[in-house]
Amino acid sequence: MGRRYRSPKRDLGVEETRRKIVEAARDLLLAGGYRTMTVADLARTAGVSPQTVYNTVGGKAAVVKAVYDVLLAGDTAPVPMSERPEFLAMTEAPDRATMLAAYAAHSRRIMVGVGPLLAQLIYAGPASDRVIADLVSTMDAERRTGNTHMVTALRERHGLPDGTSLEDAVDVVWTLTSPEVADRLLRRCGWSAARYEQWLARSLQAILC
Repeated sequence: MGRRYRSPKRDLGVEETRRKIVEAARDLLLAGGYRTMTVADLARTAGVSPQTVYNTVGGKAAVVKAVYDVLLAGDTAPVPMSERPEFLAMTEAPDRATMLAAYAAHSRRIMVGVGPLLAQLIYAGPASDRVIADLVSTMDAERRTGNTHMVTALRERHGLPDGTSLEDAVDVVWTLTSPEVADRLLRRCGWSAARYEQWLARSLQAILC
């Protein structure tokens, strides 16, 4: 069988269509939430057919996950967060306190980008919707994986406090950087992003330095 030809122009067209769909979905989700967004509404907003949404991104859950991934990373490049320059630069911090402060700044950037979407999903009621529950569970697991990468790098470079296991440290970071905590402080308490970052840095340092 001959090798299938792939047109670079066609690939660019598919990527541009995907970008339009994800951007339209982001706007719809942040404006009205998960429950109010339908694939038909999304297709109209993006200027494509519903079938194009399914073919290019997938069903509603896949669309939401695509929006989350883009908000999390800030772009569509398929590069894990732990391999991105900002994360690698953080691991070069000269001491534990500086590295934790850098991670607080990193977490602030993530929460400013993805926090509003996570709040929509969390407060939509995961317990009553299996699709939302699965999405929130997946995102939470991915966040814990990212936390584990940071704590592992911290342990390897600067060590952990005496008596603190890797698992305990991950538990602390996973809790303090949770979207529920960020949403309470940023949205419900009206904190600025800078104040949230300072609080997070001090909290992480108080336990892990």
